[in-house]
Amino acid sequence: MIKAIVGANWGDEGKGKITDMLAEEADIIVRFQGGANAGHTIVNNYGKFALHTLPSGVFYNHTTSVIGNGVALNIPVLFKELQDVVSKGVPMPKLLVSDRAQMVMPYHILFDQYEEERLAGKSFGSTKSGIAPFYSDKYAKTGFQVQELFDEAALKEKLNSVCTVKNVLLEHLYHKPALDTEEIFKELMEYKKMVEPFVCDTSLFLWDAIKEGKQILLEGQLGTLKDTDHGIYPMVTSSSTLAAYGAIGAGVPPYEIKEIVTVSKAYSSAVGAGAFVSEIFGEEADELRRRGGDGGEYGATTGRPRRMGWYDCVASKYGCRLQGTTQVAFTVLDVLGYLEEIPVCVGYEIDGKITTEFPTTTQLEKAKPILKVLPGWESDIRGIKNYEELPENCRKYVEFIEKQIGFPITMVSNGPGREDIIYRSR
Repeated sequence: MIKAIVGANWGDEGKGKITDMLAEEADIIVRFQGGANAGHTIVNNYGKFALHTLPSGVFYNHTTSVIGNGVALNIPVLFKELQDVVSKGVPMPKLLVSDRAQMVMPYHILFDQYEEERLAGKSFGSTKSGIAPFYSDKYAKTGFQVQELFDEAALKEKLNSVCTVKNVLLEHLYHKPALDTEEIFKELMEYKKMVEPFVCDTSLFLWDAIKEGKQILLEGQLGTLKDTDHGIYPMVTSSSTLAAYGAIGAGVPPYEIKEIVTVSKAYSSAVGAGAFVSEIFGEEADELRRRGGDGGEYGATTGRPRRMGWYDCVASKYGCRLQGTTQVAFTVLDVLGYLEEIPVCVGYEIDGKITTEFPTTTQLEKAKPILKVLPGWESDIRGIKNYEELPENCRKYVEFIEKQIGFPITMVSNGPGREDIIYRSR
């Protein structure tokens, strides 16, 4: 059976923790989209980790970690991450890399940086990890799959052809030095040495695993609102962040994805530019940021301070609907224990009209939040294991949001650790 773990909002919802937790009962964990441009923070018995490419289930001896064909694969970043994990006492993970995964090329990162410089004040808030140039090349059919590393003559010929076009842009648009194809080829041969022991047809591996009745987790990156089609376009990522894409990005039949666990935070946060209706500012935002997450709300990849906001029921209802949610994991609820009152965004006012449906970006940028203030519980809820033992106002907060979004909240996270989870009956 396949279970997908995805985000309802802007990313940073706590998917890594939920994947790490659910991986205990899984055989295989698959990353199916995105690259090293966002990270998952994990706290477990081995310590605290920020993973960027490795699936969040790598900490168990019994699991196999798969990098699917839909991933933007930065090979040196993956192997540095692998070394870091092993150096902290984690047993060497069983790792498989799709032969059809496309590689982030050294020049993708350069083009990402140069384009953000060129756009200046109108930039997309990129992490400068090469993601947009990578996906541009993938769909322009000038990208490179892992399997191409194993035919050196064809690789050299294609590299020369691609770099000829890139160098025109570098010279005339960005006014930067030309690419050296010999240097890039040498670098790719280093990539080949690193990745060769792990490369296989991962789609076939997963097909056989399904037939054997194995438990498979698909781990998504970012959340619905960063999806290329359904997110806050153009301030989105360059791949699909939806569970439905898991079938494509992992190469599995869509009908095998039986459960979709959508992760949503008890408040809102976002990294990067784009409309964010329930956003808060100043000291109010600073305090929530300081108290949030484990050690504060800062990007796991960039270290950038996250933008903060109250829980947005409109965005979350939409995010869960697009994911095809079967159950919601509600995270970092413990963070809100300092508040006497907790505002929740329950609707948007756009041009004098009220809506509870998430609009397109042009409308979203005009939206003002309609807030309902709920009483806080003003206590520390870490360590509580049973839902009934949570303070009454805390339970009322969870149940109010569950009713607003219309999807069942089955897990409540009340701390950063793997064991800090409360299960609710469905």
